[in-house]
Amino acid sequence: MERSWDVNIPRLLLFLRSYHPASKTPTLKTPYQQDYAALSAAIEIRGARVHNLQSVDIDIPRDAVTVITGVSGSGKSSLAFDTLYAEGQRQYIDSLSAYARQFLDQIPRPDVDSIDGLAPTLAIDQKAGNSGARSTVATVTEIYDYLRLLFARVGTPHCSNCGSAIAQQSADNIRETLLAMPEKTKLVLMAPMVRGRRGEHREVLETIQKSGLVRARVDGEMYLLEDIPPLAVRKNHSIEAVIDRLVIREGIESRLHDSVDLALRLGEGLMSALVQKPGTDETETIFSTSMACVECGASFEELEPRTFSFNSPYGACPTCDGLGTMGEGENTDMCQSCEGSRLRPEARRVTIGGLSIDRLTAMSLCDAKDWMDQVVQHTSALHAKVADPIVREVTRRLEFLMRVGVTYLTLDRAADSLSGGELQRVRLATSIGSGLVGVCYVLDEPSIGLHPADHNRLIDCIRQLQTQGNTVVIVEHDEATMRHADFLVDIGPGAGKHGGKIISQGTPDEVASDPNSLTGAYLLGTRSVPIPKTRREPKDWLTITDVTTHNLKKVTAEFPLGMLVGISGVSGSGKSSLVNDTLYPALAKKLGLVSVKPGPFKSLRGATKIDKLIPIDQAPIGRSPRSCPATYAGVLDEVRKVFAKTREAKTRGFSTSRFSFNSKEGQCELCKGHGVERISMNFLSDLFVTCTRCGGKRFNRQTLQVRFKGASVADVLEMSIDGAAEFFENVPKIHRQLVSLQDVGLGYVHLGQASTTLSGGEAQRIKLGTELARVSTGKTLYLLDEPTTGLHFSDVERLVGVLQRLVDAGNTVLVIEHNFDLLAACDWIVDLGPEGGDGGGEILAAGTPETVAKTKNNATGKYLAQTLKAGNRK
Repeated sequence: MERSWDVNIPRLLLFLRSYHPASKTPTLKTPYQQDYAALSAAIEIRGARVHNLQSVDIDIPRDAVTVITGVSGSGKSSLAFDTLYAEGQRQYIDSLSAYARQFLDQIPRPDVDSIDGLAPTLAIDQKAGNSGARSTVATVTEIYDYLRLLFARVGTPHCSNCGSAIAQQSADNIRETLLAMPEKTKLVLMAPMVRGRRGEHREVLETIQKSGLVRARVDGEMYLLEDIPPLAVRKNHSIEAVIDRLVIREGIESRLHDSVDLALRLGEGLMSALVQKPGTDETETIFSTSMACVECGASFEELEPRTFSFNSPYGACPTCDGLGTMGEGENTDMCQSCEGSRLRPEARRVTIGGLSIDRLTAMSLCDAKDWMDQVVQHTSALHAKVADPIVREVTRRLEFLMRVGVTYLTLDRAADSLSGGELQRVRLATSIGSGLVGVCYVLDEPSIGLHPADHNRLIDCIRQLQTQGNTVVIVEHDEATMRHADFLVDIGPGAGKHGGKIISQGTPDEVASDPNSLTGAYLLGTRSVPIPKTRREPKDWLTITDVTTHNLKKVTAEFPLGMLVGISGVSGSGKSSLVNDTLYPALAKKLGLVSVKPGPFKSLRGATKIDKLIPIDQAPIGRSPRSCPATYAGVLDEVRKVFAKTREAKTRGFSTSRFSFNSKEGQCELCKGHGVERISMNFLSDLFVTCTRCGGKRFNRQTLQVRFKGASVADVLEMSIDGAAEFFENVPKIHRQLVSLQDVGLGYVHLGQASTTLSGGEAQRIKLGTELARVSTGKTLYLLDEPTTGLHFSDVERLVGVLQRLVDAGNTVLVIEHNFDLLAACDWIVDLGPEGGDGGGEILAAGTPETVAKTKNNATGKYLAQTLKAGNRK
């Protein structure tokens, strides 16, 4: 089941449902952990059978931190998200009225006998959810809402023409400005009556008519009053009464005087004028009796919060429509009109203490907080009283963000450019600031993309969420997070149909001492990811010089070829800037591949030693539910060939296209190959039910009648990769592709599983497995960005083996990584730092893991030394 949940649930209703008598505060075992057995209540789950869960019974302590772990595909998310969270959301939605439910997604009841003691649930996951191209760190955290209010109430506007401060403009000043225009200038004077408001506005049109006027401009179009079409109630409209149409010449003063007075009276101090000077195009000017430039006479609209909103036509840059960029895909460039700020010039001309809102949001979180601490000093005594409560709210949210380890981010950073871990930590900071109590938070690997040096701050924030009176359930593989949990649940023993059981539960120490727990063996140290006895020797080098992309400080980096190379450093230190934003596009250009423009650098040497460049990132393998592992890896193409060669297919005249659910001849006529039907429920949310004709198989009856070894093509898509590998054991090409996917730990994934339900780590491993099945040239450079995402200790061990195989074939593998088990297995490490953001961007160490581990005053070296000391050298 696809998960795309967000944390923005109506807070009042959530609070009302979450209220319950305060439970007895448990005694702390340590500064972190509690005695879960002493807690007064638990969430009791009985008979959970969602996905691969095998009738699971478990009690999860309330008001505590519980970590659910296990190998990839063992059923962790099925228990935490698809059972616990889904039931909490379903109960919440069911408590609302039928009218309210039509605006919310319908969530079916999970396959579980009962769940008792469940509090209202919130999911903080890694999916973008509603975050689009317009969402930023500031908007997601609601900081931007406060900043808009601050600049609207305290900011000083400046003229867009001459830069002078804006002052009030009298009616006489407006008349003088108009009369000073060249003779024969045509004017249309209008009074703004409605500006971007919903409704039919009949009373406004009646007011215009009673004033003796005959025309109005509605939504930018001129009409006689009797010809104005009915206005849509649910749409925003703008209505301006046309006061007069005249030409500047001698003797016009009296008429202009009266027209300006009427316009300002009807427009409540605001007047707009269409001006066409001789020989020029028509322009529009806004005049206001409240704000105007004392130097050149230009008027400025009254400051409102929406003046600074790039989601509103009143604040957005008209050139890029508030996106900050122009173009699409690889041809995207920064908008030159707003310089990427997204705002129109008037908004960028409003300052507090000489700083505009776009320059403030471009600061790092640390710098923004320092400025907010001093902002009251830049305002008058009256404005200081207005600014003080706003500043407190912004500062509080900035502090929360800094505490979850994203200090290096800027407030204007696009939300869709954040990694899954970064986005989750931003949402986590927002949740802490909301102050909700009695809620069950479900988190999905919040440590992803976080250097171990930042883990303690993250754990502190999770603990604060719990001490506020909430239950926290975390799906996690990180060892530090497991060790700080109150309650640890290990699911397994394997993946898919081999998992779905509770192997061990209790305190971290209890799980570590349980001989049945694979996780416990790694926690106890009796099992670990093996470290190579020897390191490969560098032969050739790939060198990029003087890189200054983002925060990189004229970095020159050398990468040995034919080796497993790790790129490490604290979050925000410049790893992605160096590899993804500079090295990859620079190499792609050398090899004649299509790519974005690389970040600034001086030279690139050694590219001739590489003949193939393969980036393997965590981007989805498809944006449609029709896309699946079988289609991406090319397995379905071969499967279709197998079915087309069967005797029955030849007898019926079926070609390979017949066995595709994307083709009209093969897909079910009713559901068009989707497997489900959408039923409109009027006032309720649309209901999705299994297709009544094909039973969810997506193919028509004639296609399903063709069988290979007793299975239809739909049956094959329902198989797990493990099952399919066994089924096609005697079909070499398909078997080789499936074994490659097994090698990267994806045996539990179903061939036909919708790509939209795959995690970023699963998508990346599908890409890696697909590449493994192809013939290697021996001179290929693979670029991977945190491939250990979502992997258990044992899965990391398997991944290391796969990467070593690629290198053994003569290829080079560059891995951006925070997992020290993988870094310890690398031949060479390039470490960046020392901090994130402006405090990073330097190469601190380069060499073998043993060399980097000996580096002084280096966070990576410290943790690497611990890993090397604890590891088994084989």
